[in-house]
Amino acid sequence: MSRKLNQIRMNLDWNDLMESFLCEKAAQQRSDRTLKDYRFHIKQFFNRYPNGDLKENLYSYLAEECASATYNLRLVYLKAFFKWCIAEGWIDTNPLSNISQKRAEPRIVDIDLRDLKQLVELPDITTYTGLRDKAMICLTLDTGIRPSEMCKLSIDDYYVKFHQIIVRAEIAKTRMQRTLPIGPATCNLINRIIMIRPKDWTKSSPLFASCDGSMMHTNAWGDRLQYYSKFLDVKICPYDLRHVFALEFLRNGGNALFLQRILGHTDLTMTKRYVAATNDDLKSALQSASPLNNLVKKTRLRNI
Repeated sequence: MSRKLNQIRMNLDWNDLMESFLCEKAAQQRSDRTLKDYRFHIKQFFNRYPNGDLKENLYSYLAEECASATYNLRLVYLKAFFKWCIAEGWIDTNPLSNISQKRAEPRIVDIDLRDLKQLVELPDITTYTGLRDKAMICLTLDTGIRPSEMCKLSIDDYYVKFHQIIVRAEIAKTRMQRTLPIGPATCNLINRIIMIRPKDWTKSSPLFASCDGSMMHTNAWGDRLQYYSKFLDVKICPYDLRHVFALEFLRNGGNALFLQRILGHTDLTMTKRYVAATNDDLKSALQSASPLNNLVKKTRLRNI
């Protein structure tokens, strides 16, 4: 076993490697969220298993009881880190190279449209905070934009004349720019936000800024939705609204390829999960409305 592998085992020595790894990922323009997730999962492993055999520790860590999605996140981020360690000459082999991801059922949230209608009406639009919250809710339901992308939008990303938002490459999760058309109701809310912004806020202040003009982070946006959820008695998270947009887009005849472009997916893998969910709706509708099923039921009733 290499000398460098022994060094990575030593308490705290891994920290320098992690920082170098994150610097390289930052240079590759990985998103802030991705960098944060890398740091969290790498740090969590070494905090729990600071000493002992690296491979055995990794197997013990992955053997811990957790959801399939959590297991897969741990595996992906740690495997990427050790792959970098190989490239840099710190270890000879990736201790996780033979470990595969678990098959996890996709978490796609569907919210009753009546609850959504109530949610849209809850924010107090006589205040800046309420107006901003309502605009963010409507923009997500209008476009399916990711919460992290929405929080980083600037005024210059909003083109009022063309009724569209530009998700710049530098703020997009996939680092690919895309254009999102938005409806008149959402445009009206955004226009009102811009009109009531304090004069001392510069154009560099985010479009959906916090009350002090700074960027509102996704955790804070989650807290705002949690606040409204209490009035609905239904838990709604930021990403849930993105799911609803995708499902309703398909239910109303939208094309899956168009949905892929709107959501900013790099391929159809994730988009197909929404298609599968709406196909379940179709199956249920077909079973309840099928002429054959209804005929069989009537025949059975006559024979009773």
